Amino acid sequence: MYTRIRTGDGRGLVAEEWGNPSGTPVLLLHGTPGSRLGTALPDVTLRYPHVRFIAYDRPGYGDSDRLPGRRVADAARDAAAVADALGVERFAVVGRSGGAPHALACAALLPGRVLGAAALVSLAPRNAPGLDWFDGMTPSNVREYAMASDAPDLLAGELAPRAEAIRRDPVRLIEEMRAELSDHDVPIVSDPRVRASLLDNYREALRTSHHGWFDDSVALAHPWGFDLSAISGPVMLWHGQDDGFSPVGHTRWLADRIEGAELVLEPDAGHFAAQYALPRVLDWLLDAERTSGGGVAGRP
Repeated sequence: MYTRIRTGDGRGLVAEEWGNPSGTPVLLLHGTPGSRLGTALPDVTLRYPHVRFIAYDRPGYGDSDRLPGRRVADAARDAAAVADALGVERFAVVGRSGGAPHALACAALLPGRVLGAAALVSLAPRNAPGLDWFDGMTPSNVREYAMASDAPDLLAGELAPRAEAIRRDPVRLIEEMRAELSDHDVPIVSDPRVRASLLDNYREALRTSHHGWFDDSVALAHPWGFDLSAISGPVMLWHGQDDGFSPVGHTRWLADRIEGAELVLEPDAGHFAAQYALPRVLDWLLDAERTSGGGVAGRP
C-alpha cells in the first residue's frame, strides 16, 4: 500500500507497506541510488507470511521531498516518522548497501523502538580511524565518494545528466556497473528477478531528480552524526568477501566497534549477493525478536 506521510518539519515522504498488517514490522532501507521498490525480491512475502514489510524513499528520491545537507543520522528521525504514521511502535530494520549505515543510525538513535538491525554490504564512516577507506573499492566508487567528500559541486554536475539518462533507460546503470562486477555478481545481476527489481528501483529512484543520489553520496562521505558505540540491540553485519563496491574491510571495521554484533562473511559472494541474503537476515532478526521477548509491536 502506497502512503505519503508528513514529517515533523513538514516534508513529504513516500512509504510502502505490504505483507501481514498484524505481523512483525520490518523496515527495509534501500541502497544508493535506490527506492522503496528495490528493497526485496517479490517472493519474500510468501516466504514470510507473518511479517509486515515497510519501506520508504529517502529524501530526494522518487516523490520524497529533498532534505539538503542531510546526514546519515537523519534517517532515524525519518524512520520514526514513517513508523508513527503507520501506527508502528517497535520494528526491526534492514539496510542494504547505501541503506546499511542508515539502518545502523536507527539502531543507535532509536534504541527503544528498534528490535534488531541488519546492515548488509555496508560502508564504514569516511573518517574511520585505522581503515584505508578506498582500499579494494571499484574505481567508479572511489571517484564518486572522493568528489562527494572534496568536490560536491563537481559531483552534482556529473550526477544530474547521468540520472536523466538512467531515468530514460535504467539499463544504462546496470551496463555502467558491469565492467566492475565480480565474477560472483554477474549471474546475480542477470537473474530475471533481480534484474527486474533493479530496473524498477533505479527508474523510481531517479524519476524526479538526481538529488537523492547526490545527498546520499555526500552524507556517506562525511561524518554520519551518531556514535556506533550507542548501538546496544542485536545487530547482524553481512558481507560478501568479493565485494568491490563496498569492500569487506568496512564491515570488519564495523564489527570491531559494535559490541556483540554478529559478523557473517560469505566467501564466494560479491556486492549483489545481498539480494539473496534477506531470508537469512529475516530468520536471524525474527529469532532475535522472539528471544528478546519483544513481541509484535503494532499500535492498537
